[in-house]
Amino acid sequence: MSKELLKKVRKIEIKTRGLSRQIFAGEYHSAFKGRGMAFSEVREYQFGDDVRSMDWNVTARLNAPYIKVFEEERELTVVLMIDVSGSRWFGSTSKTKKELMTEIAAVLSFSASVNNDKVGALFFSSKIEKFIPPKKGRSHLLRIIRELIELEPTEKGTDISEALRFLTNAIKKRCTAFLLSDMIDVGEDLKPRYEDAIKIAAGRHDLCVISVYDPRERELPDVGLLRVADSESSREQWVDTSDKSVRAHFAKWNKSVLEQTSQLFRRYKIDSVSIGTNQDYVKGLITLFKTR
Repeated sequence: MSKELLKKVRKIEIKTRGLSRQIFAGEYHSAFKGRGMAFSEVREYQFGDDVRSMDWNVTARLNAPYIKVFEEERELTVVLMIDVSGSRWFGSTSKTKKELMTEIAAVLSFSASVNNDKVGALFFSSKIEKFIPPKKGRSHLLRIIRELIELEPTEKGTDISEALRFLTNAIKKRCTAFLLSDMIDVGEDLKPRYEDAIKIAAGRHDLCVISVYDPRERELPDVGLLRVADSESSREQWVDTSDKSVRAHFAKWNKSVLEQTSQLFRRYKIDSVSIGTNQDYVKGLITLFKTR
């Protein structure tokens, strides 16, 4: 590892490990502890017990309320699904989407590690660029951070379906998966192209989506003629941002994509949060953890 890269990895580690220990370890544990539970025994109902744990068969048989007792499985498996397509380089504020995703992924890695969970990483563009199987240990986490910083994808496009299918096939045991992407992967009808794949993945795994965006991707500024380029297709064109109808069309397109995506997450009960490059991701992650 070069000195420069080592410095970058260390900087990310210091910042995100501290956040994980101070803020996220407890929140993360509370949010995800109930997802890896194994049935242990039944016991009589006590005041304050969660009625959702009632064992109705035993209750009916013994004519007294009984609840199921679950034990937390010692370790969960966490998989970070990172979008490394060309659009991650965009950033009109102090951070690019890539930098934001790198910090969020590192925080989640260290939070999982504090909780004694295994962590794996799946990097994807329009194909699977790299898969790091789940493991424990500091050197393993630093390897993931190193790849977050320096991985050079061979493709520029985005195929979220491909990543979700890979997750479903590669991880057989139920895991907690965090999908970090701008989630812009839609057809001509503006509907997400990954509906079938996300339906299957969400049925098999505990899937959370962290949608990362830049404010300039949602609203065009009125700054006259702009030369814009699609970072995934390399197509360029001039846009007259002083034209109200152009700005309105852009805003309408984005609103429609966001609405269709939100509907999809609600349909399959997928927890999600949207975090901008101009926002504090700490608040965003805590919001995600607390809504679970």
